[in-house]
Amino acid sequence: MRIKRTTHTPAPRRVRLIAIASGLLAATALTLPAAQAAPSPKASPEAATALAASLGTGSTAGSYYDAQAKAMVVNVTTSKAAQAVSAAGAVPKLVAHSTAQLNQAGNAALAADVAGTSWVIDPKSNRLEITADSTVSSAELSKVQQATAPYGAAVTFKRTAGTFKRLIAGGDAIYGGGYRCSLGFNVRSGSTNYFLTAGHCGEVASTWYSNSSQSSVLGTNVGYSFPTNDYALVRYTNTSIAKGGTAGNTDITSAGNAFVGQAVLRDGSTTGIHSGSVTGLNATVNYGNGDVVYQMIRTNVCAEGGDSGGAMYTSGGIALGLTSGGSGNCSSGGTTFFQPVTEALSAYGVSVF
Repeated sequence: MRIKRTTHTPAPRRVRLIAIASGLLAATALTLPAAQAAPSPKASPEAATALAASLGTGSTAGSYYDAQAKAMVVNVTTSKAAQAVSAAGAVPKLVAHSTAQLNQAGNAALAADVAGTSWVIDPKSNRLEITADSTVSSAELSKVQQATAPYGAAVTFKRTAGTFKRLIAGGDAIYGGGYRCSLGFNVRSGSTNYFLTAGHCGEVASTWYSNSSQSSVLGTNVGYSFPTNDYALVRYTNTSIAKGGTAGNTDITSAGNAFVGQAVLRDGSTTGIHSGSVTGLNATVNYGNGDVVYQMIRTNVCAEGGDSGGAMYTSGGIALGLTSGGSGNCSSGGTTFFQPVTEALSAYGVSVF
């Protein structure tokens, strides 16, 4: 396999007590009139995202948090859209390429079907950024480049020294089917307790245990979605296990949607807690063998085998995602992709607590 989900890592002998999972041309912006360049930064990330959606993919090209300006920036392609963004209290940035155009370039990359590649719209550069891992040959990379050539400088390419992989080996360790993964978030529906983990973990095991010898059962799968998505829901059958509403050392009080530039934490059973930021949304990753996932959150947080399914969240206690896979490690750094948790919560009608 090329791009792999979290790699299957042999189960360790000791585990922690489970308390909880835990751009078609160069992207040079056009200059805005001075009156529009510095609006009062009032728009929240949620409001900026909703505004971009309401204006449509032909008039906008993503949004991100500008730490220096301490404001949300919304990319726009028309003066009319810029006026609407400014009026809403966000910073409008006129760019050359719309989300619709960049999505077309992404569709061309998908059609090339090369394992070991991922792509995401980078709102800061207004380009589709395609990354090829170390398993992608020069001929395969050329195939993707040819497929996206009609989109010119709107597409940029880079290499990563690692291998995109699923991270089976994750918060607290859970074991099943001979594999180790990580518990993501404890969730509820009424008085019934469940936990979320990665879908590719749910694919390889239907019953999960708290120990590597697989003698202390935690629960059984309700369902999973992989590929396309990467989430699974497990119902607790062991009533003696403490089920807390934390991830790492943080109380989880709500769930939300990530935004580019957001500071995040990740907890996994292999590498523990690490920090970083969101670098892209709606990323597509081709793990190979037909395992393609869509609409992932891309980050610069590291992860390793066994961290699959682990929690990504904010220091303020907002649940954001479930660890899917990536490249690199926690010694040299890397890229990690996350399944948005709100989609999983909605799919199963459960909530964090």
